[in-house]
Amino acid sequence: MTFQTAPFTPAVKWLLIVNVAVWFVFQVILERFLHFPFTSIFSLYPGKVLFEFQIWQLGSYMFLHSMQVTHILFNMLMLWFFGAELEQRWGTKFFVFYYLFCGIGAAILYCVGVWGYALATGSQTGLIVPVIGASGAVFGLLLAQGLIFGDRVVYFFMLFPMKTRWFVALMGVIQFASMMTSSVSGGEVAYLAHLGGLAAGFICLKGKDFMDRNEWKRRQKAKGKGRNLRLVVDNEKDDKPPKYWN
Repeated sequence: MTFQTAPFTPAVKWLLIVNVAVWFVFQVILERFLHFPFTSIFSLYPGKVLFEFQIWQLGSYMFLHSMQVTHILFNMLMLWFFGAELEQRWGTKFFVFYYLFCGIGAAILYCVGVWGYALATGSQTGLIVPVIGASGAVFGLLLAQGLIFGDRVVYFFMLFPMKTRWFVALMGVIQFASMMTSSVSGGEVAYLAHLGGLAAGFICLKGKDFMDRNEWKRRQKAKGKGRNLRLVVDNEKDDKPPKYWN
C-alpha cells in the first residue's frame, strides 16, 4: 500500500505529541521504572466501565500503547497518513470531534460486545483484560478515507492495486474473520474495537451528512422566501409620527 507524504496539520501534530508524551513519560518512565500504576488506571477494562462506572477509560485508553515500540509507531503513522488530509478537508474542530467519537465509540461497542459474549458463553475473560491503543480511532479515519476518497487507488501489500473503498471493506472483513477465529476479546488484538471504530465512523459521517442536508434545505427555503418578497410603496400622506417596536 502506498501513501503520499502528508503534512503535519495542527490537530494531527498535537495528537502525535500527546500520544508519544503519554507513552514515554507516563508509561515508560513513571510506570516501568518508578512503578506508578498508570496503565491499570487508564486502560479500558470493560468490567470496570460497566460495573464500577470508571467511564473515563472510554476515552483515556486510546492514548496508551504497549511497551512494544511498533505498536505506537504504527498507530501514529496511520494517524498521520489518514488524518492530515481529513483535517485539511473538514477543519480542525470537526476532525478532533470525529477522532474522539470513533475512539470512544469503539470502546463502547467493545464493552457491550464483550459483555454480551460473557452472558452468552459464561467466559468473563474479556471483562478483565485491558485494552489500550489508538487503533479504534485510526480505523475510523480509515473508514472516512474509504467513503470520501473511495476511487483513489492504493496498493495492498505494495503489490495489488485496488480502490480505497475496497481496501477499507477488505480490512473490515479481515478484522471480522480474525475476531471469529479467536474470540470477541481477540486475545492480544482487540479486533472488535477495530470494528467498533469503523462502525462509529460510519455513524458519525452519516449523521454529519444528514445535518448538512437539512442545513442546505433550510438555506434554500430561506432563499426562496426572500425571492418572494414584494416592495409595496404607499404614497398616501400620513401625518402620524412613526412608531417603533422593541
